Amino acid sequence: QLMAEYNSWMNERMYALCAELPDAERKRDQGAFFKSVHGTLDHLLWGDRMWLSRFNGKTYGAAPIGQLLYEDFSKMRVARAEIDREILIWARAVTLDWLAEPMTWTSKLYGFTQTQPRWVLVTQMFNHQTHHRGQVTTLLKQMGIDPGITDIPLLPLLGARQ
Repeated sequence: QLMAEYNSWMNERMYALCAELPDAERKRDQGAFFKSVHGTLDHLLWGDRMWLSRFNGKTYGAAPIGQLLYEDFSKMRVARAEIDREILIWARAVTLDWLAEPMTWTSKLYGFTQTQPRWVLVTQMFNHQTHHRGQVTTLLKQMGIDPGITDIPLLPLLGARQ
């Protein structure tokens, strides 16, 4: 639940900063794995939809890896907020028993099937988010934009001062 809250908080902050950028700057190829800030944010949305659909059984719009879900930033921002709400709803219902159960899944990216405890796969979803948001903060810093402190203990939900 903490990671779901953190994910939502950080995405709100990243999208607010990115909304200030001209579209061309958000989409400029900066040599990141998904090329640009926009491409990286789009991939994060894609990944969260893939993982969450495995966990809650719902279907979310998808595209092949590497193909943008959203060219339009404002539409992507709305979709991001929607999936973050879905992640929060799902996380609040997760139990220790559910996390301990094995889950068989097939990677759309790598094309293999495996079985792992659900807690491993949930950890992967949140680690994936943090990894790629770290790339976005680096790209923003390279543009001269300070993303601010990103540490979990400063999550407003925890009553921390900023």
